[in-house]
Amino acid sequence: MKATHVLNQPLKNPQLWLLGIGGGLVAILLTIIWKAEDDSHLGMTVLSLFAVASLLGDKKHKLKLESDVISSVLGTVLIAIVLWYSIYLPQGKLLAVYTHLSPFVVALGLGLLASGLNRLKQYWQELVIIFFAGVPKVLIFALLDITPLSVLTAKFSTLILWYTGFEVYLQDVYINLPTGGIKVAQNCSGIEWICHLLGLSVIGLLMFPPEPKKRLFVPIVAVTIAFIVNGIRVAILAVIADKQQAFKFWHAGDGSLIFGMITVMIFGLFYWFLLNQEEGKKRVLQGLKANDDLE
Repeated sequence: MKATHVLNQPLKNPQLWLLGIGGGLVAILLTIIWKAEDDSHLGMTVLSLFAVASLLGDKKHKLKLESDVISSVLGTVLIAIVLWYSIYLPQGKLLAVYTHLSPFVVALGLGLLASGLNRLKQYWQELVIIFFAGVPKVLIFALLDITPLSVLTAKFSTLILWYTGFEVYLQDVYINLPTGGIKVAQNCSGIEWICHLLGLSVIGLLMFPPEPKKRLFVPIVAVTIAFIVNGIRVAILAVIADKQQAFKFWHAGDGSLIFGMITVMIFGLFYWFLLNQEEGKKRVLQGLKANDDLE
């Protein structure tokens, strides 16, 4: 009888149920993203999940786990839809849409199961982080024309080449050199890096917020860094366009990931400097206050 009682306890604990369901869904989604060979999105998703886990761990004792029937049904439906599509995976561009949207849909479904619609605001930070990990890219490609960004990237890369002494001329989105040329397509416009750094800036703002007056400055810097580094990469691709192996490496191979890591490191250094600058100001103010107290 005692053994049966012990075994039944986990079944009555909603936290363990939610943890088990959430862990299983995370494993499924990460596996699908990994098989889709979208390394940059996989890294961004893993980082976002770590941030979410940290935030939930900090406030786990304050959460109210009380859902209602309607919210539970709605949450179950959302999770079931994601699981259904995980069995019959779409192909091509629809697969990318699925991998970018499904983590947010699952997070929303788990939130509804855990606390219901009325208490969903408890998880607003976590939902915002998961949202910016993948949803903006899908919305941008679905609702906006990326051509102006491609044109701007082509102009910026051409300017870099011209200033560095190359004989270059621009024709719409085509960068032409005596040795060859490239077309700055939508995928080369830097929109993916912009979305990733925007997601990183959201994680930073929610987990390590700077002074209120500097918060708007953070996503602007993130987008600018992504655009500049991508422009430099496009300029390099134009120079090596006639060298097939080198072009393939820096365009779609590991070289592209290297530039992605560079954007993350530059943004990380910027954010570290921003936070340390504020910490330095606080120390100065504390020192001045201590001096005033001594006087």
